[in-house]
Amino acid sequence: MKNVFKFLMLLGVCASINLACSSDDSLDTTDNDDTSEETGITELSSAFEQFSDAVIVTLSDDGTEIYIETTGYPNHTSIYWDPSNSLYIDEPTVTKTTQDTYIGGGTGEAASFTVDATPNLTGATVATELNTIGIAVSGASIFNDQEGGGDLDQAAGSLDFNGAHKGPGVYHYHLEPRTISNDDEELVGILLDGVFIYGRKCNSTGTYPTDLDASGGHTSITQYEDEALYHYHIINEEYNAPLYGYDEAIVLFAGPFQGY
Repeated sequence: MKNVFKFLMLLGVCASINLACSSDDSLDTTDNDDTSEETGITELSSAFEQFSDAVIVTLSDDGTEIYIETTGYPNHTSIYWDPSNSLYIDEPTVTKTTQDTYIGGGTGEAASFTVDATPNLTGATVATELNTIGIAVSGASIFNDQEGGGDLDQAAGSLDFNGAHKGPGVYHYHLEPRTISNDDEELVGILLDGVFIYGRKCNSTGTYPTDLDASGGHTSITQYEDEALYHYHIINEEYNAPLYGYDEAIVLFAGPFQGY
C-alpha cells in the first residue's frame, strides 16, 4: 500500500491574471474531544462506481482511509478542450481564460488526496481554501465560490456550460455542473472531508431538501446507501453572476466542510 498524505495536491498553478480561487472564511476552532479509536470499513461505497475512469479510488489496508486520485480530465464536452479533440465544442457566450492552454495540454492537472473512510462529524468545521476542494464523478476538480480571493463575478464570463474553466492549471467547477447534475438528485462528487455531494434534490423525497445546514448537508438515505448518512447537496440558490453566459448560476459548494 502506498503511503498517503492528508490533502496531497498535484495542482496546477492558477493564472496570474487573478484566476486563483480561494476563500476568506476562518477556521472554527471548536475543540474535538472524541478520543475513540477509529473503526475501519471493509468495502467502498457503491457511489464510487459512478466515478469515471479518470479517477482511481483505493481503500487503505486497515479500512480507515480512502486514497483518491484523478487525471483531472473531465469526460464531457467543453470549450476548454483542444479544438482537435472530439470533446471540444464551441461556446460563443464564453470568454476563455486561456487561449493556448487546453485540457490535457497543461501542467499540474492531476489531483490526489486522502480522506477518512468514515468522515468525522464531531469536530470543528473547516473553511474551504485555495484550489481543489473535491473531485467530481467526471474526473475534474471542484473549487469553491471564490475567484482570486474575491467574488466569482470577475470570472463568471469564462465559465462554460458546466460552470467550469481552466485557469490555466486544472479544469475545475465553480457552479452546478449540468452535464453531471442539472436540478436533480445525481451524485456530483466527493469533497476533501470525505463527504459526498449530490445535486439540488434529495433522492429520498424527489424534492429540494428543507433541512440543510449551512454547508448544504443533511442526513438521509441516498441511492447508494442502505442507511441514512450525512451528505451535501448543491444548495438551491441562484448566484448573482451577471457575466455568466447561461441562464442561471448555482454555486456548487461554498463550505465550510463538516466532516473533519
